[in-house]
Amino acid sequence: MPKEQWIDVGAAAELAMKPLQEVALGHKRAALSCLEGRFGAISNVCNHVGGPLGQGKLEGEYVVCPWHYYKFQRTTGEGEPGYEADRVPKHEVKVEKGRVLVSAEPVTKRNKLRHDPHPLEREPEAHDGPPRVLGISTTNMDAGHPRTSTSELLLVDALEHARTELGLETRLLKLHELAFRACEGFYSKSADACTWPCSITQMDPKDQMDQVYEGIVHWADVILVATPIRWGTASSLYHKMVERMNCVQNQITIRDRVLVRDKVAGFIITGGQDNVQAVAGAMLGFFAEIGLVFPPFPYVAHSRGWSAEDMENNVKSVESSEELREGTRALLDRAVELAKRLKQSRLCTPSIPRGGRKAHRERMAESASSRPDSSSDSG
Repeated sequence: MPKEQWIDVGAAAELAMKPLQEVALGHKRAALSCLEGRFGAISNVCNHVGGPLGQGKLEGEYVVCPWHYYKFQRTTGEGEPGYEADRVPKHEVKVEKGRVLVSAEPVTKRNKLRHDPHPLEREPEAHDGPPRVLGISTTNMDAGHPRTSTSELLLVDALEHARTELGLETRLLKLHELAFRACEGFYSKSADACTWPCSITQMDPKDQMDQVYEGIVHWADVILVATPIRWGTASSLYHKMVERMNCVQNQITIRDRVLVRDKVAGFIITGGQDNVQAVAGAMLGFFAEIGLVFPPFPYVAHSRGWSAEDMENNVKSVESSEELREGTRALLDRAVELAKRLKQSRLCTPSIPRGGRKAHRERMAESASSRPDSSSDSG
């Protein structure tokens, strides 16, 4: 290779002190590794969604992407065993006079294995026919020893009303029956690291958060979310779900893509202690941010107050309250009526003006310009 095609990236003794790092090759970067005194260099751009490989870590002979943990052999760029053909470009490396020289251009080409799109990636489409109702219960419990959940009790009654009185198709998701991982903070590494569908869903076929995504983004027209009050806030399972729903909101932030359009949400909030307004406010705030709209009086709530620790009586009061059941059915009726009107006159567009909203485009542009280059290699 002619001398002018090599780039001096630094002193070998100094570079050998780090097992993995980014080095500049003109307008590109490479992931330079050193293991037992042997250097290797591969493209800095991961095949998955462009994560910076040089900011990851070295596990044996493999560079692990910091965003989603995809692995590439540090000198050949090949994928991990079984996925060798999924490779990133490699650069030649040599040491001369105590300096590390890396080829300016890769000597192999990038090859991305073809993967069928995830079923959730399809474009959301409106369906013909009456509104469909999804109920989500966020109460946690031991499945082997179930107890009465007051919020779920009212939710089930509302879904029964939807089926028998309104003739609507319904689904019920009980979060405690779903095995899904907590959000692992990919967005905290980079906005672009938060993908749709969630990278956990893409990588882990056992993760059942896909049922929530499918229900909210693709299936339902009306979503009823039921939660108990736990120390003045919604349940831990509710928050676990919402953290994983962050990828839906982030599509708006980083892709200007609205996944949830012209859908209606309502809430059922019950608890032995108070703080109904704060719980409802947080729920309304999140679901509004992903595009849902609300009927008049969008939640039904019940609490016996701060001093009501006799929980068995709290359950009895909800079980025996026809007023609460009527109120929940009426909430469903209002939500369904609004969903019908939205079917006739669409309000939400596939993208929305960003000015003045979360992640204003100008600030996003400033952030993007400050990030290291992650453009694709010529290979």
